[in-house]
Amino acid sequence: MLTISQLAAYAGVTVRAVRHYHQIGLLPEADRDASGYRRYGAKAVVSLIKIRILANAGVPLAQIGQMLQADAATFAEAVQRIDSRLHDEIERHETSRKQIAQLAAGDSLALPPEVISYLDLLREIGVGERMVEAERDGWILVVAAWPEDIPAVMAAKSAQLDDPQLVRLYRILSEIIENDDTGDDDPRLAQAADIMAGLAEQAYTSGEINPDEVSHDELPIDLLDALAVESDPRAERLLDLMRERGWAGWHRMERLAEPPD
Repeated sequence: MLTISQLAAYAGVTVRAVRHYHQIGLLPEADRDASGYRRYGAKAVVSLIKIRILANAGVPLAQIGQMLQADAATFAEAVQRIDSRLHDEIERHETSRKQIAQLAAGDSLALPPEVISYLDLLREIGVGERMVEAERDGWILVVAAWPEDIPAVMAAKSAQLDDPQLVRLYRILSEIIENDDTGDDDPRLAQAADIMAGLAEQAYTSGEINPDEVSHDELPIDLLDALAVESDPRAERLLDLMRERGWAGWHRMERLAEPPD
């Protein structure tokens, strides 16, 4: 006859686990001997080993008691259900592993190859990492909203980098973002606004900005505008400067009837 410590050691569990199984009614408590100690027989050892095996296999403790009392057919059915649940959990874990691998890959998290290539182009023209990070977050919002449009959009965006003025704009904005010591009076904000207004005027004249165009989904645009301000509060000042130059909006430019006084 075994003490509780001997029982636990033989079955490969802790004494604490044995006592827990007693408390939840999974393993009956043994009778005490004349000395007041509980003594466990062979059946208790067998039961505890079965409990340990089922628990290690992922069977919830609440189901183990029923499985130990089930006939062969019922037991096999329960095992099949547990196996299916474990299979689903393994698939979820595999998906999580892939997502973790994407995290380690940096830019590839939630972004298709076309956007990653564009971010690399920004680095090549001298854009700093904080600016690239802000761009990356913005493209995550865009990809989530309009995934089917990304190949065409990114081809057009990459082609636009042939414009020296756009490259200059990116570099100026990058300099602003990389420098936390300047505020709303940074003269580079006015330089950026001048370039943005000029580019917007060109796009308006060529028909790229259509004032009659109505979006059926304004939320992504609103989120992009909010992201710009959250990434750098100086974006609010840049918006004010753009309004002074006759343009409203950030990611969807709107030509004002007349620039404010």
